[in-house]
Amino acid sequence: MDCEEVRVGMLNKLHFEMIKLYNGDAKRIQHFCKVHSYAKLIAEMENVDKDTLFIIETAAFTHDIGIHLCEEKYGDCNGKLQEKEGPALAQKLLESLDFPQNVSERVQYLIGRHHTYNDIDGIDYQILVEADFLVNMYEDSLSKKAVKHAYDSIFKTSSGRKICTEIFGID
Repeated sequence: MDCEEVRVGMLNKLHFEMIKLYNGDAKRIQHFCKVHSYAKLIAEMENVDKDTLFIIETAAFTHDIGIHLCEEKYGDCNGKLQEKEGPALAQKLLESLDFPQNVSERVQYLIGRHHTYNDIDGIDYQILVEADFLVNMYEDSLSKKAVKHAYDSIFKTSSGRKICTEIFGID
């Protein structure tokens, strides 16, 4: 097997493990599947390298991994609590699936900041945020005005901007 086949296999295992982890929570399974789809599309349209794509896909599957723990522990699953609780859960899962340490560390960092929109420090971080916004804006039924505000303030990649424009019909 070549490196690309190994990565696809790892991502497929991760995808299924996340489905199992969210057992019975179809809404949230649908959420991370959609975030992954948009993240992969934006990344490929932006021609990111294969290593960065692997990190983006891994982060997209796991970005909300702390949501159930937050609900159990705090009775709330706001973004800041997810950022606090998610990285350790991701570390454990990624380690169990033999993900490379450097990938795990970056993914933990992204999970720990994916609801923080200042100081975005990499194309992987930017794409994850844009993909999550694309899904959340629809799932939360944001007004056209709110979508336009997010478009103007959050979306930086040309691909993310194009996708947002097409989905929401904004100029």
